[in-house]
Amino acid sequence: MASTTSGADLTSAIATVPRAVAIAQGWAALGAGVEVLSNGSGRPLARTIKLILDPLVIRPVQNPHLAGLSLTPDAASELVGRIADEGGALTATAQWFVALKSARRALRISDGNPQEKYFQRCFELARLHGVPTPATAERTAADTVQEIAQSSGENVMTRIRELVQDADEADRLHSEILAAWRSRGLPQNTTSDAAALVFDALNACGTEATPDLEALVATCAGSAAASALESPDAARVLGLTTLVRPGMPELGTTASKRSLPLPFDRSVYERLFAALSGSTAATDLDAAEVLADEIARTAQGWELADERSRAVMMLGAEAAHALEPVALLRPTNAHRLLRGRWDREAYVRRVRRLPADLSGVPEAIRADVHTVRQGYLRRLWVRMHGRELRDLPTPASELWDTLDGILRSVVMDQRHRLKLALARDTEGAA
Repeated sequence: MASTTSGADLTSAIATVPRAVAIAQGWAALGAGVEVLSNGSGRPLARTIKLILDPLVIRPVQNPHLAGLSLTPDAASELVGRIADEGGALTATAQWFVALKSARRALRISDGNPQEKYFQRCFELARLHGVPTPATAERTAADTVQEIAQSSGENVMTRIRELVQDADEADRLHSEILAAWRSRGLPQNTTSDAAALVFDALNACGTEATPDLEALVATCAGSAAASALESPDAARVLGLTTLVRPGMPELGTTASKRSLPLPFDRSVYERLFAALSGSTAATDLDAAEVLADEIARTAQGWELADERSRAVMMLGAEAAHALEPVALLRPTNAHRLLRGRWDREAYVRRVRRLPADLSGVPEAIRADVHTVRQGYLRRLWVRMHGRELRDLPTPASELWDTLDGILRSVVMDQRHRLKLALARDTEGAA
């Protein structure tokens, strides 16, 4: 049967340009500056098209002739031109995305996909500020990430804020804090096998064996170890408080992630704000129950509610001795592995070996290196606290991943801050 396709139709079909080809052509002309928004073949990521190019650059709703799968040559040329016209903003968008991801790591935010959360805001920052500069990028990126994180977990934190700011509710909650701290009692260490259990659990870390975390939980070894924190300066030495002894918390009504006190010095509201802001899993929580549970938690060992979390804190406190420049009398496998990771860092070796004026390491990071055990334990406490709020207990099979992951996080944060500091120094010298 003869074809019914007319010569005009065939000519029209040949003359069209696939929309994806036009987008790829326009994108390729932008060069390496948009690499973080591109896939392995150099084309824009699917999310780049979905969140940036289509709604903010091409705008197919307002320009329906640019919306089809196939475009006329004129439409394809227009589309390529639109991408070219926004080349500066798209390059700046890519740089802002790098800055926001760095701020996200520094603030230890892990909820949600960063592309989904940040792509459109990065384009907005690019339009407002252009290319990020060292003078503005770090603060603006941190503020933006915090704002996005707070809005993501706004539902539960809004309800919690309403409760703590209500006069009657606040009085009731203050009474709950008083009652919890008046009745608090920490067990004494009555388990003679605790030291052996701790050694065996840490020695199993990083091996094919599974640490016997259950035995430590069954003997309440973590709670027993927490009783030592009541001794003068014990919790302060661990970097968990500025006080001689941990004190009863305030209820609190405000918080800022940029100026949070040490874990045991935070108000009830600050603890919840730090853990739940930006959490998509937090939206279904009952605010009154969360507050009641947190108040009870503050009065318990390690200021944690779960014996498993307390056992992990105890193990972390012991394992983190490996980060101190002293010889360990009886090191476990966990000690050896943590020390090996820490000692491999060039900036750590420079801080330990050279005087301050010769090391090239900024003083703030030098101080963090010298007090790394405290920083490690603060971060571990934050992790355990967050897992409790999300009802995610740490299984024995994940103990080593948790202890090792905390040190990786500390190292990545210090590397990032060192890189920024050196970059500022270089620009200042230039």
